[in-house]
Amino acid sequence: MKIGFIGLGIMGKPMAKNLLKAGYDLTVSRANKAASELVEAGAKAATNREIAESCDLVLTMVPNSPQVKDVMCGPDGVGAHMRPGSTFIDMSSINPVASKEIAAELASYGVEMLDAPVSGGEPKAIDGTLSFMVGGKQEVFDRFKPVLLAMGSSVVRCGEVGAGNTTKLANQIIVACNIQALAEALTLAQKAGVDPQLVFEAIRGGLAGSTVMNAKAPMMIAGNDKPGFKIDLHIKDLNNALDCAHTVGSPIPMTAQVQEVLQWMHSHEGGQKDHSAIAQYYEYLTGIEIGR
Repeated sequence: MKIGFIGLGIMGKPMAKNLLKAGYDLTVSRANKAASELVEAGAKAATNREIAESCDLVLTMVPNSPQVKDVMCGPDGVGAHMRPGSTFIDMSSINPVASKEIAAELASYGVEMLDAPVSGGEPKAIDGTLSFMVGGKQEVFDRFKPVLLAMGSSVVRCGEVGAGNTTKLANQIIVACNIQALAEALTLAQKAGVDPQLVFEAIRGGLAGSTVMNAKAPMMIAGNDKPGFKIDLHIKDLNNALDCAHTVGSPIPMTAQVQEVLQWMHSHEGGQKDHSAIAQYYEYLTGIEIGR
């Protein structure tokens, strides 16, 4: 199986490396800045059109719906040059409505599609333990599940095309609301004169404990805002969640509130920081720094 990979950013580059480690025949887009690094690791480099014409499976990991549409459905898009019977898997986090539109266009070329966004951030992309949420036909999912398992430890089909990104939006709502609640709780502890580190140690094993808390509390306490997942990317995901929710008539007021806080961070030069830097919003309000 020949696999093409387009989008070698913070997440895409380590994911592509894990495909190489698993022994897959991988071609990466020459347009990506990281292409030379992947070539040194064993990949081939080619234009997007060459990838379309030569690969059985094309993967994308790009920022949002417009970028996926541009790559796949643009004037010289990849989709129009893919062979009938080949497959496209989009691992980007985009609006599920866009996923369905892209799938419909590719179907006219005889190309199957899965939407398979991921959760886990850069650390899990590096160690190959991402969680994949997948939408698409069962038989297509079954065929390519081993490819996704080369990059992740959990691969779950959630329904037809669009279901993967709907599930990812639910994931991003839960993560964002957890991060904001964690920042509020640790700020309360500090203001009340209790060491946030001890609060974290005391509650992490109880019902409030979570993967989010284990990953983000130490960052907040240390003042570490180096991005594993940038605030601007979470804003993008929550914009998609709000748009989808408005389309289907689902109320998400908590999401709207967290989005306003993240947008404040963006407007105060925080967009490129890790989403745990939402704690700095509370530092601005209170004048204290968590754990310091």
